Amino acid sequence: MPPRRHLLKLPVAALVTALLAAGPVAAPTPAAAATGQDYCAGRCLDVLPPGENGNATLMDILGNRAFGTRPAHTADQLGPYEGLAAAYPGLTDSQLRSFFNDASFGVPADQVASTSRPRTDVTIVRDKATGVPHIAGTTRYGTEFGAGYAAAQDRLWVMDLFRHVGRGQLSGFAGGAAANRQLEQSFWQAAPYTEQELQTQIDAIASQGDRARQALADANAYLDGINQYIREAYNSRTFPGEYDLTGHIDPITNAGGIDPFKLTDLVALASVVGALFGAGGGGELASAQVKQAAEARYGTEAGDAVWQSLREADDPEAVQTLHDGQSFPYAEPPAQPVGTAMPDPGSVVPERMIYDATGTGSQTAATAAAGAPGVLPGNLLTAKHGMSNALLVSGRYTDDGHPVAVFGPQTGYFAPQLLLLEEIQGPGISARGAAFAGLSFYVQLGRGQDYGWSATSAGQDITDTYAVPLCTTDGSPVTLASNSYLWHGQCLPLDRLERKNSWAPTTADSTAAGSYTLVMYRSDYGLVTARGTVGGKPVAFTSLRSSYRHEADSIIGFQMLNDPGAVHDPASFQQAGQNINYTFNWFYADSAHIAYYNSGSNPVRAAGVDPGLPISAEPAYEWRDFDPATNTARYTPPTEHPQSVDQDYYISWNNKQADDYAAAGFGNGSVHRGNLLDDRVKALVRSGTKVSRVSLTQAMESAALTDLRGEDVLPDLLRVITSAPVTDPALAAAVQKLQTWRGDGTQRRETSAGSHRYADADAIRTMDAWWPLLADGVFRPGLGDPLFGALTGALQINESPSGGQTGATSGTSSANESIPHKGSAFQYGWWSYLDKDLRGVLGDPVAGPLARPYCGGGDLSACRTVLLDTLRQALARTPAQVYPGDGDCVAGDQWCADTIIQRPLGGVTDPKSTWQNRPTYQQVVQFPTHR
Repeated sequence: MPPRRHLLKLPVAALVTALLAAGPVAAPTPAAAATGQDYCAGRCLDVLPPGENGNATLMDILGNRAFGTRPAHTADQLGPYEGLAAAYPGLTDSQLRSFFNDASFGVPADQVASTSRPRTDVTIVRDKATGVPHIAGTTRYGTEFGAGYAAAQDRLWVMDLFRHVGRGQLSGFAGGAAANRQLEQSFWQAAPYTEQELQTQIDAIASQGDRARQALADANAYLDGINQYIREAYNSRTFPGEYDLTGHIDPITNAGGIDPFKLTDLVALASVVGALFGAGGGGELASAQVKQAAEARYGTEAGDAVWQSLREADDPEAVQTLHDGQSFPYAEPPAQPVGTAMPDPGSVVPERMIYDATGTGSQTAATAAAGAPGVLPGNLLTAKHGMSNALLVSGRYTDDGHPVAVFGPQTGYFAPQLLLLEEIQGPGISARGAAFAGLSFYVQLGRGQDYGWSATSAGQDITDTYAVPLCTTDGSPVTLASNSYLWHGQCLPLDRLERKNSWAPTTADSTAAGSYTLVMYRSDYGLVTARGTVGGKPVAFTSLRSSYRHEADSIIGFQMLNDPGAVHDPASFQQAGQNINYTFNWFYADSAHIAYYNSGSNPVRAAGVDPGLPISAEPAYEWRDFDPATNTARYTPPTEHPQSVDQDYYISWNNKQADDYAAAGFGNGSVHRGNLLDDRVKALVRSGTKVSRVSLTQAMESAALTDLRGEDVLPDLLRVITSAPVTDPALAAAVQKLQTWRGDGTQRRETSAGSHRYADADAIRTMDAWWPLLADGVFRPGLGDPLFGALTGALQINESPSGGQTGATSGTSSANESIPHKGSAFQYGWWSYLDKDLRGVLGDPVAGPLARPYCGGGDLSACRTVLLDTLRQALARTPAQVYPGDGDCVAGDQWCADTIIQRPLGGVTDPKSTWQNRPTYQQVVQFPTHR
């Protein structure tokens, strides 16, 4: 591979001239696609912005930069997706297709845009409306070959990026920009694998039966399709132009190349997906620090009660997906925990990961953070991202007696998107929907012949922190720097996993040359994430995740979801879900039933262990039947996973699953983003009016535009404030605007489509400025600085649409709070704490209350003073202070600060769109018939 060159300095005219000399590529002859049986009768819809086409040649990229042009189908789903925000109140059934694609199987002959046959046993038809590939094979091999070929056509550059991300090698591939380094470091920390370990996952699958062997055959055929496209695209110069711009291929001579894909690349890609969306737990050190700070503040017994109330592990007021009384006990905090290993206060030091840094790689963290942006967001893994949602209603309550579902994953907004759309039809496969780029040999979320399915990230606790005693093999004194540990009485060396990265200078991001070595240490108790002392003795704090070294295992469950012979009813759907070890909530709808299943490898823990705190690394406290050689253990049986068939309705927005199914981490209390869905769907079901695809879509979109703080906490705030007359004219005027906004539904909606101005703009700005000041003013005096700071480390204060409202004083902000333009909002915040505390002050009944009052010490008058004082501070902040501006928006532009930006993963950018708190990929389905 040649070194990257300073390609952006080449004259645009010279590049265009050279590329034009290659001549045009002939278009294939259109033809219709073969399809499987379709029982949806045109009532299945979907949308995935910005567009299906993620392949821009160098000429396309240069045209986009010079003239704003884009290749066909690059952003054609963005307009309909955005348009629903303004149109949803008056939505009709006939208008649904104005905002969603027709997700029927096949392509009518008059809607065929192109047809290609990369082999004689497969046909790829793309439709005129969206350019989605409809892959039909006469053999299993040909079908999967076509899926790989189509994936490379649409997402080759993104696939290449993520196979390097999954190996911790992004900087060497795409340049040493600060964000690239940050991202590869976070993934290397979560899943550091040698090539042999990636291969071991493949070898393990091969021994798991016929379905597993078929899955490997499918993956190999898929790779063959990818690699054939790479060869053809290289010879015809139709490959993504990012390879030119990063120096992997010379734009004039065509020297260079694209490395072929292999099976271990797919495992690396799967590890990225698993780390992003399919894990849970791991916050035990942060939880321990909150507990210690609470006990230091209030004493051991009272402090422990404060910590437990803030943790809200099984809060009785938390919104739940299963609301019919089913109980699924898991990961509950025991009354008398055993084996807890609390770190000595102030002793915890994060594990060093960067060694031998030179050049750009030797910058300090602060310098690097201010550096050039990378091809991917540096905080893609480390930031807390809201994920996905689902709304399903039983046919007992619908307009035609058949269930309705509106559901989809929130995977962030990127250009090209991380997901792609496809239809796959072949022997044993019949599905249409979305799949992660590079793993699209099966549809992962979508529809089959007579059923639809989707998922939300569940995040139940499958990751534990162990305090592993350090030791030395030569009898020298044990220190935090010791790299051996005790395992069942033996002193063993920690495994050292290395990744050496170096990068050449680039003009694309003004990055100088540099290099470093990424190092992770691993024990039989998992990866070392920090060091410290317990009882004065040096320990390594490790992270043990049940899905580590098993990210590829879920291939079998996804295969089943695509197989019409395997999934045909709720029970078979739940069986497919059980074969997926990622922590997901799975939802299903056919013509007669809706169903739910929570997947994941839930380890069976030793009796009395609290999984919410660090655990002593001793045999008595290990996972039952734990085998470190294979990272396997005894897992809870399928009957103990939350599940249900035909509940009146289901909602999920990454909320708590069921009674006694303890939440991992903090933030599942009385106010959660899931309330926005639950309140609306419950009202629909209980209204007596039959639910339709339109009304359920309206419920989703209403929630998508609503400020959670405004709907569920502002009423408490206003009751406290108006418990006495507000005499200050400025405060009274602000209170009136907030009351008006509340009456208008506390939404963040444009005054009219395209106006780029919010209705109730002043009230929204007041709430944005007020919330972090409220949290500080209400809680810091009672918690004290150490506990307040520890709590912000466990649960961020705010996740507003624009980001940036992180508080006025140190200790109130989190890096996660300041992510702009990401769309997802209101999952993580102190909403529940304010709600419970204020209701307590007002004398309302509170189930699962905080252990002590905070606002004004529980006195209504004193609390009212705190609220008015912080409101006054909020009103003093100018629009430019509340919305400080960035490279995409001028300071003070409220609408722009909220806007969703498809963060570019390549050379083509897309327009901003109005804010919505909504899945990235979304389906609307209602099956009228069944096999």
